[in-house]
Order: sequence, then C-alpha cells, then structure tokens
Amino acid sequence: MRYGETHGDRKLIRCAADYTRRPVPLRLRSRIRRHLLLHGRPRQTPALYRRKTAGEFAEPESQAFAVGRAAHCLILEGGREFDRRYIVADGPVNPKTGEPFGRQSRAYCDWAAKQQREIVSGREYEFIRKLEAAVRLHPLAGELLTDGVAEGVVRTECRAVPCQIRMDWFSPRHGIVDLKTCDSLGRFEFDVRRYGYLFQLAFYRAVVRKAAGDSVPVHIVAVEKNEPFAAGVWKLTDDVLDRAETINAAALNRFRLCRESGVWPTGYEDLRFIDEL
Repeated sequence: MRYGETHGDRKLIRCAADYTRRPVPLRLRSRIRRHLLLHGRPRQTPALYRRKTAGEFAEPESQAFAVGRAAHCLILEGGREFDRRYIVADGPVNPKTGEPFGRQSRAYCDWAAKQQREIVSGREYEFIRKLEAAVRLHPLAGELLTDGVAEGVVRTECRAVPCQIRMDWFSPRHGIVDLKTCDSLGRFEFDVRRYGYLFQLAFYRAVVRKAAGDSVPVHIVAVEKNEPFAAGVWKLTDDVLDRAETINAAALNRFRLCRESGVWPTGYEDLRFIDEL
C-alpha cells in the first residue's frame, strides 16, 4: 500500500509510516512521550496516566502479555518476522531431573540474558500456532488479513492534543482490523464493553480520519485462548463508534485542561453516594 492510493473514491492513509518495532532515536523519545498514546487511562484516571507517562512507575509485563505480543507478531507479521524477533527454546536442562530449569532459576536467567531475541517456550509456541491456525482458517478473518499493513503507527493532533495510535492491521479495503484473544467467543461482546475496546477503536478511527481525511471501517478478529480455539469476526457500526467517539472527545478536552492547569484528578475527589441495594 502506498500513500495516496484509492479504493473507489476513498483516499487511503499510509499507515506504514512508522513501526514501533524499529528503535526510536533518543532525540525523538521525549517528543513521542508528549503524544497521547492511549485514550483509556486519561478517560478514566488522569492522575494515573500522568504518573505513568512521566515515568514515575512502570507496570511489569506479564508472561501472558509477552506471549500475546508474540502471537500478534506471528499472526499479523508472519513467520519470517517472528523468527527475526523470537527464539523458540525451553532453556538449559537440569541434569538431575532431565527437565528444563524453571524460569526463575539462576541457570535459566543466566542463559536468557545471553539471548539476542525474545524467548518463547516450546509449549507457548504450540499455543501461538493454534491461535494462528484458527485465525487463518476463518474465512472472514483470513480475508481481512490478506492485504494490508501490520503494526502501522499514525501520529496527528486531535482537539489540540498530539495523538498516536498503533493499529494491529490496516487494510486498504477493510480499514482498521484489531486482533483480540478471549476466553470464550460467546462472552466476547461482553469483553468488548468490559475492556473498553469500543473506545479504543473509536479513538483509532478518529485519528486515522484526522490524518487521512476519511473515515474507515473497523473490525475485530477475536480468537479463543483455549479449545476449540475458535475465531470470530465483528464489525463495529458507525453508530456505536460515533457514540464512543463523543465520550473520547470529552476525555481529550479534559486531558487538555489537565495539561494546561497541571491538575490531574483521580476522578474520585467528590463525595459519592450508594443508594441501591
């Protein structure tokens, strides 16, 4: 995909302008930090967002999240990129048990420190391959992910706030495609609301529209993390995205006011009442 390509009358944005997997030059890192990277934090707790972006604390990455990143890489970017970034290995073997040392052991940590790529265990790789197969075998998911750009970054300004998004996938034909894992497809629509996916993707759509001058479709591909590893596809309607975008716009305005005033509330400063059983 190239900047300025069209599909019908729709002008497409070049979403592959930047890739977060590329090292960011030191001189640019402070500038990027000034971009609003995720709308969810300031929408809920501006104080927490400010502390996190100021580097006052960092949330540790769980192993499950690390495996999820590896799955995104294999599914969206392919085996060649996966092999460039990851090594599939269980680490050194304990001669007394014949089994690999645990990940918290000194032997494993010493071995891991010498690796040039991120480590995925054999069992984790088998799990990731099942996710990949489920997505690729789904007729709609496979079509959505056939032609496009993975991990595309777009930076622009919305409501006088510098914003940045990193899309899982951008398709010239199908627009924004987000890949999610879930425990059950039957409960996924509940997860969409529980985890704020509607607000996330409404934010993505708004940033793409501001940068490209056109609104694009939004889809979610969801795949179960357990048997039978089923996959499903959802299209978010313009109506629900418009409503979420209205709430996001109010959050952006509050964020701008917080930045200008230097006051970052938790959202719980006022007295609250419990009046229902």
